Formats: sequence, C-alpha cells, structure tokens
Amino acid sequence: MTVFVLLAISCAKETENAEVANLQIMEVPLGFPDIEYPEGNEYTFERWSLGKALFYDSILSKDGSISCASCHDPSLAFSDDKNVSIGFDGLLGTRNAPSIANVAYHPYFTREGGIPTLEMQILVPIQEHNEFNNNIVLIADTLSKIEHYVQKSEAAYDQKPNAFVITRALAQFERSLISGQSAYDLEFNYNIEGSMSEEALRGKLLFESNKVSCSSCHSGFNFTDYSFQNNGLYAEYLDEGRARLTQDVDDVALFKVPSLRNVEITGPYMHDGSKNNLSDVIDHYNSGGANHINKNSLIRPLNLSQGEMDDLLAFLVSLTDEKFIINKNLSNE
Repeated sequence: MTVFVLLAISCAKETENAEVANLQIMEVPLGFPDIEYPEGNEYTFERWSLGKALFYDSILSKDGSISCASCHDPSLAFSDDKNVSIGFDGLLGTRNAPSIANVAYHPYFTREGGIPTLEMQILVPIQEHNEFNNNIVLIADTLSKIEHYVQKSEAAYDQKPNAFVITRALAQFERSLISGQSAYDLEFNYNIEGSMSEEALRGKLLFESNKVSCSSCHSGFNFTDYSFQNNGLYAEYLDEGRARLTQDVDDVALFKVPSLRNVEITGPYMHDGSKNNLSDVIDHYNSGGANHINKNSLIRPLNLSQGEMDDLLAFLVSLTDEKFIINKNLSNE
C-alpha cells in the first residue's frame, strides 16, 4: 500500500510539473502572434520533450562530438560566439550561426531562404559534411536501440524513432524558443514605464527615423522583415548569398535580414562573423559600407554623432531578454 501511494504521489507530481512546464514553455508574449503548427506536428508536451532531448544529444553527429546546442547555446540566445561554428571532426562551418530565438515565426530558413519549413531545415545540419555529417536513417536506427528514446518516440508520435519523428520533434522544441521579455517589450508591450533608459528611448526614435532607416528592414515584433538584402559589407563577396540558391545575378551577396532580438549577446555579427561587436556594426552602417552592385540604397553614410551612436547601441541592448537566456525549461539542466 505504501509503495502504491508513493507511486501515485510521484505520478501526480510528474503530471503537475508537466502541466506547469507546458504553460511556461508555450506562453506567447504580449504583442506576438500565435504560433502556427503544421498539420501532424501540433504541440504536445511529449513531442516537445523528445525534441529537447534530441537537441542536446550529440548522438546526432557522426562522431558524437556536437549537438544542436553546440552552435545554438541557450546562454547566447541560441547562437554561438564564433565567427563560424565548429562541426564534425573539427571542421569549420561556412557561415556565422544565427540565433534561433523566435524561429517559429520565420517564413523560410537558411541565410539564402531555400528551406520552406522548420521540419525540413532539420535535415540541413544533419547531412552537411562540416556540420553533423550524418544520415538521418542511421540516426534513427541508433535511437531505436535506446529504450528511453523508443518510449519517448512512441509517446510523442505513436511510432518508433524514424526520420519523421526526428525532424518533427526537433522542430517542435525549436518552436518553443520564444523571446519576448526584453526591456523594450516591458516598456511598449507590457506598458511598464521606466523599463528602458532615456538613451535607449532616444535610440529607438533614431532607429525608426528616416535618418538611419534601420526599421525599414528590421521591422515588426521580431525586428526583421525576412527580406534578402546586401548591406555593403564588401565590394566583392566570397559567399554568393541567395544567388547560391537562385543562380540569379540580382541575388548575389543578398542574405536574409536577421532578427535583432538579443543582438547584444549573439556576436560576432554579419553572415561571416566579421564584425566583433555592436559598435563595429554601427560604425559600418554609419560609414555607408562598401560599394556593391546589389547594395540596398538605404545603406549610405549616416554622419551620426558619437552621442547618436551611443543611443543606438543602448536601444539594441534594450532588446536583450534576460529571462529567455536563463529559462531552465529551455536549457539542458
């Protein structure tokens, strides 16, 4: 009888914890739209839990050396601090790893926008030679020999581990990486006056002004319009950008506009990690950048004063969501 009672209490606590976590995980911040889920991969706690386990498991890489979290560290808003990430067998990647905070809202994926769904995007790092360098069928075979993964897979999708399960579970977890509790959000979405400094408020006005036109591309609740732009980083690019996908000369050196949320902690910056800090980034835009045939016409010398650049920096810092980067529901603790 005692054992039965203890088991009942234990199960009740697990259920209660799951329900509490469920609420904390999928709560959409004020000012954000609802998350849309593809048919067949609607949110459940079991799917999310399996995806989280896979996200932090180096079993996905061929040599067992890296996991998704190796390049998307929760303490760095799910980005990393390297110019380009280190993959299988110590090989260097080709582009700077972007933050995947709020990736649930992206209309397409990769810097050239060639992947239409998050479920499909999962396959890219798995098969890339300098990332996981693996085969999803082989990964599924390995997971099928691990009892707790078999149990979690059956609970989540009523089937044993396979490519369908792996891609959908990982996408499920990544859709929960919602960041919307920054000082900016508290000030303007939650109406808590004084959340932003005077410098940051001045920086916001400058950010949105015609003088700098930052918000022309970094717009909306996620501070990106997801368009493809050239920002004059170089006169000549080694990386073809979107043209790698389209083979269109008008797309040479165009890259998807990144979100600026948590930008304070997601450096280094640009597609190749060539700018070490936000002051370097602001200096770049203030200078007008290098001439390139596809450069956005809004990228021109701004002639900002040091005070204006300091205010812009303060505004960008106000987009840091401290609660997000210490959220234990999303970390591997």
